[in-house]
Amino acid sequence: MASTYPNLLKPLDLGFTELKNRVLMGSMHTGLEDRFWNIHKFARYFAERAEGGVGLMVTGGYSPNLVGQLAPLASTMNNRGTALLHRHVTGAVHEAGGKICMQLLHAGRYGYQPLIVSASATKAPISPFKARALSTKGVERQINDFVSAAKLAKFAGYDGVEVMGSEGYFINQFLCERTNKRTDKWGGPFENRMRLPVEIVRRMREAVGPEFIIIYRLSMLDLVEGGQTWDQVVTLG
Repeated sequence: MASTYPNLLKPLDLGFTELKNRVLMGSMHTGLEDRFWNIHKFARYFAERAEGGVGLMVTGGYSPNLVGQLAPLASTMNNRGTALLHRHVTGAVHEAGGKICMQLLHAGRYGYQPLIVSASATKAPISPFKARALSTKGVERQINDFVSAAKLAKFAGYDGVEVMGSEGYFINQFLCERTNKRTDKWGGPFENRMRLPVEIVRRMREAVGPEFIIIYRLSMLDLVEGGQTWDQVVTLG
């Protein structure tokens, strides 16, 4: 392993912070995210991984608002009270010598609840509900909620956030012609369809400052008709 990946366990200097190695534990939903009374179990779960030596961890997905929830009462980061609870998590991880990012995941039409919204009024095969198409102002509200969630994650002590832009969720729904039938500045040619993730990350960086990790997770392959082409994936990346 050491000869194949000689830099894997070496520190990684990000300029404003240093990761003790290049091992990243990707986002996985544990089932502990959705209920506040599990916060101490959630904290211990990640602290144990930090003790095991992983350099950076990413939590399961937290929605920036109610319409983006995966299901009713699912994990959300939209108020200071919730952010304060998460200091148990970030404190335990930092005490164990690790670093942690919160994944921000807006389900869009994949949500299993009646409030879902998306780029266009479409229904996903995995949800019984049809998504409501957002107005232009509605799109702006979703962007603002992503930014607010990132600021709350920083307040909670997270080292950064991961913006979930892949795997068919809300942002991916704007990127793909299959699910984006809009004719305004958020639809049509790919330059317009990619405006949403670009604006989310740009405004997020302005809000949280330079000393905060922002990961953008993108799909390398959509595997559906009307998905992104490889050139579009490269352009966004």
